Amino acid sequence: MRDEEIKQGDVSDNSLTAEPSFKGRLDLAISPKLSIKDESTTPSPSPTPSPRRSLRKTSIAADELPTTTNRSKRKLSTLAASPYRSPTKKSRSPSGYAPPSKYAHLPELVDLLVSDLICVFIGLNPGITTATSGHAYAHPSNRFWHLLHSSGLTTRKCRPQEDGNLPRLFELGNTNIVARPTRNGAELSKVEMDASVKVLEDKIRRYKPEAVCIVGKSIWESIWRVRDERAIKKDEFKYGWQDEGENMGVITEEEGREDGKWVGAKVFVATSTSGLAATPSYPEKERIWRELSVWVEQMKRERAESIPVETPRVL
Repeated sequence: MRDEEIKQGDVSDNSLTAEPSFKGRLDLAISPKLSIKDESTTPSPSPTPSPRRSLRKTSIAADELPTTTNRSKRKLSTLAASPYRSPTKKSRSPSGYAPPSKYAHLPELVDLLVSDLICVFIGLNPGITTATSGHAYAHPSNRFWHLLHSSGLTTRKCRPQEDGNLPRLFELGNTNIVARPTRNGAELSKVEMDASVKVLEDKIRRYKPEAVCIVGKSIWESIWRVRDERAIKKDEFKYGWQDEGENMGVITEEEGREDGKWVGAKVFVATSTSGLAATPSYPEKERIWRELSVWVEQMKRERAESIPVETPRVL
């Protein structure tokens, strides 16, 4: 036990010629008053053993400790400065409400709406990338165009720059509950979203699509709050098709119904396609969107069968 012998002052001549261990050098650095040379010439009585000091709780200068790399030197210097771990950095808080003036320089996204579409997608509002490019769901992390293709709503994966072809090629349209752009949905207020529901209903009433697809739970929650004047309960929410009484754009008799056939657009609630939406899982999102795709394909067949075929005239 050479280290203990040096610490207590009982040093032999042989131990003086041997190189002290790392722990021995630490003990010498901690107790600079201990002189091996003095002890060898003038023996002192054995001191009363004192409790062992904890090296981890002792402040040690960084230049007295052996180092191997710059990284280990910085780490040892930090430990020597304080025996306690430094507090971890606080996570960044999510963005709060942003007034319209913050993004007033960005243009609003043009709606993709024509009369008698099979389905119109209703998003939350344009993001920065979407507003800047002028094309729907343009951010690279957004899964909208991927889900449209993987679910079967489009025959190929379209690019955001092709959004203008949705009505002509696939009988699909697009709009948003809030028109103004923001960096994310957290920068919108519930009051602002609720105030936009009437404008949204007017659009559906004007263009009369067969159905609307609500792209995200928060949009449907806003529509529910306006209609029922209360928040939707957990057991009342469901993805997929909603009851017929939830149809959008209904023209009442008081408003002057144009005909007795169109009773509003059917409502399908789908998952958000934002890259920030971690739940549900992607396979579950595909399953939900696939349910809408099956119905859209059925409507396309029914429309094709209802088109009268002209019989060629016999001369």
